[in-house]
Amino acid sequence: MENNGQGAAPQGDGRPRKSKKHFFRRRRYHKQDERPQVSTTRSNFRKVSVVVPLFNEEESLPHLASELKKAFTQLNIAYEVFFIDDGSTDQSLSRIKEICRQDRRFKFVSFQKNYGKSAALQVGFEQVTGDVVVTMDADLQDDPAEIQNLIKKLEEGFDLVSGWKKKRHDPFIKRHSSKFFNFVTGLMSGIKIHDFNCGLKAYRRVVTDNIRVYGELHRYMPVLAHWLGFTVSEIAVQHHPRRFGKTKFGVSRFFKGFVDLVTVTFITRYVQRPMHLFGFLGAIAFIMGIIVNGFLTVEWFQGKPLSNRPMLFFGILLIIVGVQFFSTGLLGELMVHNFQDRKSYAIKDMSQTPERQP
Repeated sequence: MENNGQGAAPQGDGRPRKSKKHFFRRRRYHKQDERPQVSTTRSNFRKVSVVVPLFNEEESLPHLASELKKAFTQLNIAYEVFFIDDGSTDQSLSRIKEICRQDRRFKFVSFQKNYGKSAALQVGFEQVTGDVVVTMDADLQDDPAEIQNLIKKLEEGFDLVSGWKKKRHDPFIKRHSSKFFNFVTGLMSGIKIHDFNCGLKAYRRVVTDNIRVYGELHRYMPVLAHWLGFTVSEIAVQHHPRRFGKTKFGVSRFFKGFVDLVTVTFITRYVQRPMHLFGFLGAIAFIMGIIVNGFLTVEWFQGKPLSNRPMLFFGILLIIVGVQFFSTGLLGELMVHNFQDRKSYAIKDMSQTPERQP
């Protein structure tokens, strides 16, 4: 059969030539390449531990567990979740046990009574095994999808990343009291972040290993970390309205927060050098008392009577208070000297040295 030059002629049995077979194979292979590929986010960290302190949140827990699983499907990283039941009186513990039976990555610790959020966090920090620790509340106001963003911020080199509830869905009193609280805390601590008390935070494991949380100090985790030399940052996070139950916020917590601020200021600035605080206050009071009584002494030499002069008693009081402050500072220095412990220093790294010979 003649070839007219307009294409390959079919073979005698009517089958197409091999060149056409290869042509169709290439087309089919090309279509397979165009299929969308599912991408996952990779992290430099090996494992994330989530610590969730809770008190009477039975309705929120199943939804929270589901949202956490969904959030971690976007992360190519192992994880575990610790529910810390702070002595709940509802069915929270039963819900937690059911969640843990269905997924072994979920674990729990239950307190016999209510010890407070700081105690729950401290126990959670002692249980975790991940190199990143994330804390969040159980009321569904913190969004688990933000965990990915917190981890990305940690990978930039920070040691602690705090969430910032830029648009809050809380009652009026809680919103504005928190703004005032954050302003005063930032002013006294020197840390420029907007939301110290946000429950959604991410830490490198070395931070939680070196911080001891007790009382109501959970509000000041960024301050405590900064005092130990760790780097602190924040990102804006999504905040949702409360779906179940009611807020645990009360007026008493507002005043307790400022009392704890005084405690944190003292332990972060003066716990290793109490004389710098008490000695300074004592010196000011003592000098003021000397000035007042010196002025009255000059008047007495000029013939003016000192009877019934309240200023005299005020000067004497200032001198006594000054001496007491100074003495307190000296006692504090003696206690710090006698109870110095190497564990009070957070060590970042050190060279490998041979063992010391006895």
